[in-house]
Amino acid sequence: MFEENRKVGVKLGMLALAGVLAFGGSAFAADEPTAADVQTNLNIVWTAVAAFLVFFMQPGFALVEAGFTRAKNACNIIMKNLMDFSIGTIAWWVIGFGLMFGVGSNWIGGGSNLFSADFSNGSDLNWTFFIFQCVFAGTAATIVSGAMAERTKFVSYLVYSIFICGLIYPISGHWFWGGLFGGGENGFANGFMWDMGFLDFAGSTVVHSCGAWIALAGAITLGARTGKYGPDGKSKAIPGHNIPLAALGVFILWFGWFGFNPGSTTTGNGDIGYIAVTTNLSAAAGAIAAMLAGWVRFGKPDVSMSLNGVLAGLVAITAGCDCVTFGGAIVIGLVAGVLVVVAVEFIDKVLKIDDPVGAVSVHGICGAWGTIGLCFFHNESSFADLIGVQLIGVAVMFVWAFGTGMILFNILKATIGLRTNREEELKGMDLAEHGNEAYSGFQIFNNI
Repeated sequence: MFEENRKVGVKLGMLALAGVLAFGGSAFAADEPTAADVQTNLNIVWTAVAAFLVFFMQPGFALVEAGFTRAKNACNIIMKNLMDFSIGTIAWWVIGFGLMFGVGSNWIGGGSNLFSADFSNGSDLNWTFFIFQCVFAGTAATIVSGAMAERTKFVSYLVYSIFICGLIYPISGHWFWGGLFGGGENGFANGFMWDMGFLDFAGSTVVHSCGAWIALAGAITLGARTGKYGPDGKSKAIPGHNIPLAALGVFILWFGWFGFNPGSTTTGNGDIGYIAVTTNLSAAAGAIAAMLAGWVRFGKPDVSMSLNGVLAGLVAITAGCDCVTFGGAIVIGLVAGVLVVVAVEFIDKVLKIDDPVGAVSVHGICGAWGTIGLCFFHNESSFADLIGVQLIGVAVMFVWAFGTGMILFNILKATIGLRTNREEELKGMDLAEHGNEAYSGFQIFNNI
């Protein structure tokens, strides 16, 4: 009897389990994600990871700038890179994102999306898009720091960080990239340069040249560091205090660029790998070309020029990383590597503009070259079809960023002041502005 009851119990249990599985299976089938859901989640994850990589470029910039400048200003460099991103993030959230991507016209975003980015009625991907674009805005702002290093009042730096991330970068960004968000639908405008067919996939002009031309305006308005030019006008070298630190920063930036360029797909697809290859090829070619150009020019393979060659190649390929051939990526990097060596010397010795880290050469000159250079190596379109609008875009960005930069810096100069006084500059910005030393007990040597 016991055995018969056991068999009956097992059969009933198996029937019950089958029923549960059948019911659960139908329930799971009903909730099974579609291919579109999977793709959306993949897009979110990839874009978020890319945003985090781009954020990691922030310490890269900080280390490059600190290494290429003197020890007595290292804390000041770190504070500026910390605060331009912190202040810039808030400015971007309050108004910057709305100006760049909000409902508006081809000239400016705004409308109901102007103040405080709010995606409560939108896709989950919107939040990821916001943070990805936020770190791009931070990159544009931090480029300015290097060109104005070692003589800018800290409070003035805080003020102009607000304007760069909240107004200057977003307004021009709308002209070129407004179509990335709304795609010209539901009241969202593409931006007039977008509608003209301007190509800049990840920001050679939109991000890097924007920051560089603002930096150029700042360096001109500030004037050179004390002791940079002699009575005869001849340029004097002011070596950076820690080249290994700068080299680490360059490697971090190279790594972060794999988020900057491939991440600009905002889509998890096969284009990521292609863009990573073009990005890497151009960076490597830029390093080699700058090393060789420096070797010819100075008689030895200069380390700082080679490091800037990496960045020159990265900046140059950023515009066309999605559409140029692999051979074209190498040529773009090679030209950028030579160009950065020539531009650094020209800006320093001919124009007499003191740019301690070569930011204008790397991000401005090479950004413009990359934007134009893609016309020669585009996978599909011809040079004649592209060159006109690319030249217009480069010119529009220069006029806008340099012009607004000059206005902003001269207003600051006339009001709260832009440059620290001579005594504080010689003492070092670390002690004068922050009361800190990057290297304890080292600041007695005011010339280093």
